[in-house]
Amino acid sequence: MPLVFSLGLELEGARDWSGASSKLIRSSSAITAGDRGRETQEQTRRKMAVAHAALHALARSPSVMLSVQDALHIVLSTAHRLKSISVPIHQALGAILSEDVSAPEPHPPYPASIKDGYAVVAADGPGEYIVIGEARAGDDVAKLVVKPGTVSYITTGGPVPNGADAVVMIENTSPVHDEFVEETGIKKVAVLRGVVKGQDIRPVGSDIAQGDTLLRSGDKIGPAEIGLLASMGFTHVKVFRRPRVAVLSTGDELVDPVKGATLGRGQIRDSNRAMLLAAVVQNGCDAVDLGISRDEEDELEKKIDEAVASDVDIFITSGGVSMGDKDYVKPHLERRGKVYFGKVLMKPGKPVTFATIDVPAKASNSKRQMLVFALPGNPVSSLVCFHLFALPAIRQLAGWPDPYLRRVQARTTLPMKLDPERPEFHRVTVRWQVDDGSGRSGFVAESTGHQTSSRLLSMRSANALLELPLSDGVIPAGTLVPVLVIGDLSSMPVINPNSSRPNHRHQHSNSNHSHGNQEKLHSSHHQQENYSSGSGGGSDRSGGVSSAVKVAILTVSDTVASGAGPDRSGPKAVEYISSLSEKLGGARVVATAVVSDTVHEIQEVLKKWSDQDQVHLILTSGGTGFAPRDITPEATIPLLHKQAPGLVQVMLNKSLQITQTAMLSRAAAGIRGSTLIINMPGNPNAVIECLDALLPALPHALKQLRGDKREKHPRHVPHSANSSALSPDVWTTSFQAAQTRSGRPSHEHKGCSCD
Repeated sequence: MPLVFSLGLELEGARDWSGASSKLIRSSSAITAGDRGRETQEQTRRKMAVAHAALHALARSPSVMLSVQDALHIVLSTAHRLKSISVPIHQALGAILSEDVSAPEPHPPYPASIKDGYAVVAADGPGEYIVIGEARAGDDVAKLVVKPGTVSYITTGGPVPNGADAVVMIENTSPVHDEFVEETGIKKVAVLRGVVKGQDIRPVGSDIAQGDTLLRSGDKIGPAEIGLLASMGFTHVKVFRRPRVAVLSTGDELVDPVKGATLGRGQIRDSNRAMLLAAVVQNGCDAVDLGISRDEEDELEKKIDEAVASDVDIFITSGGVSMGDKDYVKPHLERRGKVYFGKVLMKPGKPVTFATIDVPAKASNSKRQMLVFALPGNPVSSLVCFHLFALPAIRQLAGWPDPYLRRVQARTTLPMKLDPERPEFHRVTVRWQVDDGSGRSGFVAESTGHQTSSRLLSMRSANALLELPLSDGVIPAGTLVPVLVIGDLSSMPVINPNSSRPNHRHQHSNSNHSHGNQEKLHSSHHQQENYSSGSGGGSDRSGGVSSAVKVAILTVSDTVASGAGPDRSGPKAVEYISSLSEKLGGARVVATAVVSDTVHEIQEVLKKWSDQDQVHLILTSGGTGFAPRDITPEATIPLLHKQAPGLVQVMLNKSLQITQTAMLSRAAAGIRGSTLIINMPGNPNAVIECLDALLPALPHALKQLRGDKREKHPRHVPHSANSSALSPDVWTTSFQAAQTRSGRPSHEHKGCSCD
């Protein structure tokens, strides 16, 4: 505990140890971001080491259950990329490049024809010409010269002969049959339409210039990448070595299904090993089958020795990690290596264990770490834990720049009961539907049925894990929920939009209970994707302004972007905007994103949303304070065409009523094109306070931005229609006219809103 308190963390008040570990994670991240400019690298390294040591000490305590996020942080901070190796390109499929690849030569290496036709001198124009030869793909035409008054037949991809500077496609030519042709046997062709110089010719290097970067370090090699490498003459390429993974099942009750033995009483077939070996191979690893170990200490010890001798990078076991008197896996790992955690607050998979064992490095006399994942014995728990912990580690070792599972948002098709003890990873099939229940296209998530951890049928056809928060109650059908993708979405079920299957338009509960669950649902998870833009918006069929106000929410946070903490302000803003939809002119959130505190990342999303997606309102949260990495205003202001200081002042006034530290806010607001961009604080409550303060004027502002020039005072007469009565003070004239027509005393009248 002294290590914990040395970080200045108030852990006595934490609700559980999982919360304390989250604080440690955030503290170590803050050390990295906040002290980088003031401390030496050695001082920062020492503080980081203290934070991680404290976290690991907590994790090894028998009474501690880490959150999934904290446990994964430990795994990925322990797993390191494998060494780079050179492999033939036909063996590189699925591997990750370890260095940039540049083009050694231009492509095409010669001027090539885009079409079948005739290579000509463009200045000749239409007319009849002698055909002096052919230039077919693969021909060497170095000796073929096209001079004015002659042409050469050429095929698609054929080299353009010397002297020719254009190609006439064959459809614009016609063969000539005259006496000259009959007497000499020389071919002639009529060019029916003129061309310009360079027409239908691919110049040297027009596709790829010599020295261009073809692929970058971190790129995953697929069929197209292999074809690209082959086209440039590469026979080998440097990639990160594929992990080598050993799989072992433990349990006296297990029978090897391959041997086809008849089951005796109390026996079951070993499904975990076959399942995990398949998962390992599917994710590009070399698999080692270590068979089955009985629940005997000596036999388990021999299997661990066998794993060490197999020179594997990762050792995966299933079973033997619970609290039974013959669950020997954890004690053996503690004796042989270092156990980082042995319990995770999750359902299913609570007893999942992560450890490392130092093993001899074959290439030298040094030691290296073998990662060990001791998974629960129940098949579903085993596979869920593989996806959540082992798979990101495999990706990290294999060189993936971003090893996390991909997360999308999907709507539930049925009510989901929550677990008050643990967050749950509910197995679902995700598919795209024209109407996801909200009137828009999107992903929907259908449960695979009964979710008992021993029921492997619940994993069949599952391509995602629905992330349900720890809470009481039920999430209504139609709730937007984060899901982790664990399968190939290209094979997801497809519903024919023209089928007779009814659309399910769900009614969302407005009870406090449901809102509380949804808040927990969104606030306990962060998005890993850079950004995703929703559909909708644009113009209506009559050509006028669309009735829906498109809103986008951008969370700016190093912590959330790195996966070290949840996004709380973004989901809060989404929920609040949705509740104010009618007041804001039918506003709906069409896009959300999370980026780090980096200027170019912030600007990339803001420009895309405003310039390409034409979002009407963009709200950013975070990065407006005094910390070294708080640069959201610096990223926003250069993009604005007009600033809106009044909005910033109103938000500041509101926040100062809550806390005097609000004066430290450096938020910016303004207009880019027809998009209003507003910076807000990162605190979720502050976001709501700021939106409340802006609400009286925000609908008016959005109408004006969307082209409604008449959005003035209700009794306002346009100045052009009352030009005869205008005084030098135009605003005063309009104001007085509005007063007169209203029939109310001046002290009750709000006047003209013309700006």
